[in-house]
Amino acid sequence: MEYVYAAMLLHAAGNEITEKAVTATLAGAGVDVDAARVKALCASLAGVDIADAMTQAVAAPAAAAPAAAASSSDAPAEAEEEEEEDEEAGFDGLGSLFG
Repeated sequence: MEYVYAAMLLHAAGNEITEKAVTATLAGAGVDVDAARVKALCASLAGVDIADAMTQAVAAPAAAAPAAAASSSDAPAEAEEEEEEDEEAGFDGLGSLFG
């Protein structure tokens, strides 16, 4: 995660995300830098509009939250019914141990 954070920090500061910049940022933070991971990160971010990607990443969970809240309103009642059935089944099994 530190590698992604370094790229985000460089982006926020308005600096270009290069292998040298990411390595320097990580080293400055005291991270033991893996050159292969830095190279892979920079290659994967080549041509990516980071500001747009961050906007989409923030917007996606916000859009999903109302749908999840609506579907979870029925879940507690169903969960209680399942728990009651599980408890009853457990007691039936325990009773059979003692004849």
